[in-house]
Amino acid sequence: MIQGSCVCKAVRYEAHGRLRDIVVCHCNECRKMSGHFTAATAVHAANLRLVDDSGLRWFRSSKGARRGFCSRCGSTLFWKPDAGDRVSIYAGSIDSTHQLKVSAHIFLNEKGTYYGIEQAQGVAVFPEGGASLNVP
Repeated sequence: MIQGSCVCKAVRYEAHGRLRDIVVCHCNECRKMSGHFTAATAVHAANLRLVDDSGLRWFRSSKGARRGFCSRCGSTLFWKPDAGDRVSIYAGSIDSTHQLKVSAHIFLNEKGTYYGIEQAQGVAVFPEGGASLNVP
């Protein structure tokens, strides 16, 4: 199990079961939403429990997905596609220690020009999306 929250603690969650390793997304939408690239794990939606959702709001960020954030402090927390049963959890919101590691970089064709990517052994790289990177 992992626990996480926003900065002000108006959104707190627990995730149970197997989590996907961290995927780093460089798409334009993630970069604009966060100010940089994002890093997220994912869990089956049924395994995500909101302990406190008083600050949680959802924003329809694209035709096929929405993003969960705290309306009080602005923390970005979740990404939820309309199809499938997974919820991505932004790694920076995880409070507890965990054994997750970066497994892939996606949408490198949209990467910002001001930074480079160090290619680590065992980390996949996808110029486009990484549709096969679902929860185990």
